[in-house]
Amino acid sequence: MMAANWAERISAFSRSPSRFLSGTTAEAFLAELLRELRDDRASYSVKVLLLSPLCEHPALLCPSDSVGEETALELMSVFVQCPPKFVAFRCHLLLALTSVLICTSCVSGRSRGSQDFLDLLLEIVQDTSDLHSDGTLRSVCATACDCLRELEACCPGLLSQRLELLAGRRQLESSRLHQPFAALHTLALRNAVYQLTQEKGAGAEHLKALLGGITSVAWEADQDSGLMNNKDSAILASLILGPMGVVPTLQTGPDCKELRSVLSSLLEESYLLTPLCQAALLHRLTEVVAMVPGIPPAIFRAQLLRLLGTSEACLLHSTLLMKCAFTDSLFSAEDEAFMLKRLVVLSQHPRLSTHEKLFYLDCILHFPENRPISSGDETLPVLLTPRLASALAPTVFNDSATLLSRFNLLCLVHLEEGEEAEEGQGLEYLHDHLTALLHIVENGGSREIVVTFFRAAFLFLFYFNHVERYSTSLTEQLCKLYLHHTNLAPHLINLADQTQDRLPESDWAVGLLTAVQRVITSITQLNPKDLKWHLKMLVRVAEEGEIPQTSTLSFLSRVITPSFSSLCESGDWRQGNGLLAVCRRLLLHPSLDSLLIPLADILQHLARCYRDTDIQDHARLYYTLLTTLSREKLAGVMKQGATNGERQVKKRSLSSLMSEGEGLTSLLTIHQTERAIFRLTEAQSEPRQESKEGDFDENKVEKCPDEANAALEAYRAQFNDPSFASELTLKYQLAHIDSHDSRFDQLFSIRLHFSLTDDHYEKLQDISVPCLFREKPSPTVKLRLKPRRPYPTTLHASAIVTTQDGLSWHTAVPDVHVAFEQTFMLLPSPPSWGEGGRLSVFEGLWEDICSENGESAISLFCCQLKEAALNALVETHFLPYLVSDPSNKEEFKLLLFLPPQCHILLKISSKEDAVHFSIATDNWLLLPHIGSYLLTITASEEDPPS
Repeated sequence: MMAANWAERISAFSRSPSRFLSGTTAEAFLAELLRELRDDRASYSVKVLLLSPLCEHPALLCPSDSVGEETALELMSVFVQCPPKFVAFRCHLLLALTSVLICTSCVSGRSRGSQDFLDLLLEIVQDTSDLHSDGTLRSVCATACDCLRELEACCPGLLSQRLELLAGRRQLESSRLHQPFAALHTLALRNAVYQLTQEKGAGAEHLKALLGGITSVAWEADQDSGLMNNKDSAILASLILGPMGVVPTLQTGPDCKELRSVLSSLLEESYLLTPLCQAALLHRLTEVVAMVPGIPPAIFRAQLLRLLGTSEACLLHSTLLMKCAFTDSLFSAEDEAFMLKRLVVLSQHPRLSTHEKLFYLDCILHFPENRPISSGDETLPVLLTPRLASALAPTVFNDSATLLSRFNLLCLVHLEEGEEAEEGQGLEYLHDHLTALLHIVENGGSREIVVTFFRAAFLFLFYFNHVERYSTSLTEQLCKLYLHHTNLAPHLINLADQTQDRLPESDWAVGLLTAVQRVITSITQLNPKDLKWHLKMLVRVAEEGEIPQTSTLSFLSRVITPSFSSLCESGDWRQGNGLLAVCRRLLLHPSLDSLLIPLADILQHLARCYRDTDIQDHARLYYTLLTTLSREKLAGVMKQGATNGERQVKKRSLSSLMSEGEGLTSLLTIHQTERAIFRLTEAQSEPRQESKEGDFDENKVEKCPDEANAALEAYRAQFNDPSFASELTLKYQLAHIDSHDSRFDQLFSIRLHFSLTDDHYEKLQDISVPCLFREKPSPTVKLRLKPRRPYPTTLHASAIVTTQDGLSWHTAVPDVHVAFEQTFMLLPSPPSWGEGGRLSVFEGLWEDICSENGESAISLFCCQLKEAALNALVETHFLPYLVSDPSNKEEFKLLLFLPPQCHILLKISSKEDAVHFSIATDNWLLLPHIGSYLLTITASEEDPPS
């Protein structure tokens, strides 16, 4: 029981430490953990679990160095008392100790606890008694190596006095422990050499002393002081990623036999290590050789033959780091050419993953050359000729990331050709490839290909916007694409924005927006679905002061004309707000003086004729501002982003009108509520007419076919009309949420908007509610759903409301959950049919489902219910759907209709062992949902186990 309790508590802590500690304190929880770890009655499997909080959140449980020190001493005491056979617990103890000492800065402060722990780890790794045994202690030794490596990484130079010990232990070890010892020794060696480079006067003797373990007391004290005051340990992440001129060096002269011997030994044994460990070892040894000029880079020459032909990405990366560090001191021109060709081949190798191919492409773009010409971050190597790079030409069959990477590389290649690229085949190919992508998008490409095309278009413009022939052609193609796919407006706007940001000297974006404006304003037949995208584009066009806006105003005038569109009569709030967005942008345009009369006419027409009160109010306000204020004052009102204080100063300085209308700026925008102010709750359904047992006659059918098949045929004929019984109506109450805010006690012109979270239902129309008062009964909202598949779903909801002070607010509404049982409907039988007609359809459907395969399915659900409980369940949940005689308690027949055209048939009967729910449906995908529903409604009625 105690183990289960600790498992629950540790799980709760891991899920949310802050929430867990809100019910207790870190000090109390830590004390409990340590007490349980010392308890001999607790199993070691539970103790392993108790260590996880200390491994994952040591700084949270040990907020100070003193607490960390005490905790470490307690854990070391537990380690000493733990029998050697509990290997897993001992390993986890070492990891927990390492985490606590590092995260509480005890190691960097050289505390007593950290020194004792270091001695303990060194004692473990020096123990060779297990070399010829069954290996039970090797896991503890491997963990100790990992802990030492972590301590050395966090406190560089900690093991600089132990290099000879580590070297000897590494050479002595021939088991799998050789790899952790090699990694530890290499890291300690690199850090020790770096420490020497930071000491004035350090040279060959000091290096020899470190490698041989011969150190004076004074030197060790200096080392300790240097470690404690070392603030630049971050540079040790990698010394060779930057320019080699900044790598610190140790002047030792040519006599470095001891270091050369150590390096040779490590390199000769490197093939025994895993690729990742080899890569780390080569990286560290490269740094050592870079810091000690007395060691020639040719020491790596014997490894190059193996490294140049490797298929491991990590080893190739280490080879490139060597090339970055030593260039032609180690790599010949032939090596350089071979590496580049190999990268080109690997970048398109069919057996490699996409991530590896992208890595090799990135290596080409950052290839370290023997004779670097430029110091740029992303340039092409000189040896990458157009002919060699042609193997990496992108195709429409590449995945998105590969296509864009190759496209970028080819752009750089052909950019190097200079002005000749304009007529060259390379640039022509890139333009043709971009056109091919555009055609795929035009023919209904996926969202991924759309994004890929626009990113490729940006890359092409980024490199070749100066080539007028191609940039003009791309503008024309994008305009044609927009005409066929207006929903791409956000992508076009983003392309224009990014091009302006990255290419401020280019006027291509203005040219694109001008061309799109010309295309939109020349439309003769307007599709209402496209209007919102046209308005978004025109808002963006109006941001450019150098683009004339006369044609935009002519287009807006036509849009609000009844002969051109029915926008004003429809009163669509979103479209009206789109119109106002364009007008609002035009109020800030530099050429407003020439636009004054047509813009005022448009605003006046909207204020008078638009069938939405909110749009009318805003249009009237804009008209008043336009015709009343000077241009300077109008700009002061419309400009957004000013602080409240600045806004007040502007209002006081503009005119008396502004001081009287202090809230005018607020009226121009829709505000966002901090939290939801009302919710939709399911309304109680009206009681259905219950059938009387005495009135039921299975043979009495008015104008209904006599045979079940004929009845079924007549029933199915109704569905020849696609709209027949395709909707279901759900009723909800719109009510305030309990949190009281007097601003929202009275709400007007509520517009509810719903968005789907899946594709099971058709898009919902917005719902308008005249008003909602906190003190009055809640209005009923009818939600009309048109299912594609009658599954449970969740609807995201939001609303635009107007408060009593005239402000408009946007508020989130809690999600509306549509349960599976809410999709149940009565059988849509003809009005002339009676109960017998529905029973005939039931029998016909049951026979068809049992005889067909296809989408049909039958199933059985069983549960333990007494007769009274079963009768109550049928009466509570299924009585309206009953098609059999209610007086017949031996078997109930139920027929559930789920739009658009699905059925669930149930035969419920009591057997000796249980109540059987025989299920038949013409859509087998409904079985999990009906099973879950039956399990829910029968759970409360089931007989308790005897």
